[in-house]
Amino acid sequence: MKKTLFIFLAIFTTISAVNLRNVSSDAETKEMKHSSALNDAGKKHNRLIHEKSPYLLQHADNPVDWYAWGPEAFEKARKENKPIFLSIGYSTCHWCHVMAHESFEDPEVARLMNEVFICIKVDREERPDIDNIYMRVCQMMTGSGGWPLTIVMTPDKKPFYAGTYIPKKSYGRIGMLDLVPRIKELWNIQHADIQKSANLITASLGQFSHDPSEARLDASTLKAAYELLARRFSEQHGGFSTSPKFPSVSLSRNKV
Repeated sequence: MKKTLFIFLAIFTTISAVNLRNVSSDAETKEMKHSSALNDAGKKHNRLIHEKSPYLLQHADNPVDWYAWGPEAFEKARKENKPIFLSIGYSTCHWCHVMAHESFEDPEVARLMNEVFICIKVDREERPDIDNIYMRVCQMMTGSGGWPLTIVMTPDKKPFYAGTYIPKKSYGRIGMLDLVPRIKELWNIQHADIQKSANLITASLGQFSHDPSEARLDASTLKAAYELLARRFSEQHGGFSTSPKFPSVSLSRNKV
C-alpha cells in the first residue's frame, strides 16, 4: 500500500489522476448521423451536434472528437485501451469558454486529445448526478473544485487525475500541450500503477460518500485519512499541495 501511495504521489505531482451488442444499433445510428453532419453547411461537426443541451451544442464544431456521456464512448475506450478525458461545464461558465477557446477549438490540442483519449463532454445542468460524483473526486484529490471540471479516468470510470481549468501552454500550472503527452507516456509505461491508484481513489471516494453524521471513527477511517493526506504532502517543500499549505476545512471534512 505504501509503495502504491508514493507511486500515485509521483504521478499526480508530475501531471499536476454496456455491452456492445445492446447498444450497437444506437451506436450505428449515431455514427451515421455523425458522418452526415461532416459536410453540413461546409462545417465539420462532431457527435454533439445531435444533442439537445445548449452547452454541448456550443462544442459541436470543436475539432475535438467529443462524445456525450453514454455506453458508446466507454465501449470505444475499452476496445482501444484509451483513457477517458471527461470535461464538465455549463453554458454561462466563463472559464469553460476560456478553456474551450484556448484548447478545444485549437487544432493542435485537439489532435493530441483525439490521439490519446476518448473525450466526453457533460453539461452539469443536464447531468448534475455525474457532476456531483466527479466534483467530489476533484475536491478529494486537490482540495478544491470548480468548472470547467477536468477528469482523466480509466475506461471503467475510475479517475486518476482531476483538475479544473487547464491552459493550453504551461505557465505556473501544466498546460494541455504538456499534460496530454505526459498522460500518454504514463498510460503506456506505468499502466498498472495508474490502475492501482485509480482503484485506491475509487475506494476512498466510496468510504466518504455516506452521511458523515452516521460515521464512526475507527482504525480504518484514520488509515484512509492518512493515505489521502499522504498523497498530497510535499516531501520537497512541506505542507499539503500548493497554497494554502494547510489542509482545507472541506478536505478535512472529506476525511471523516
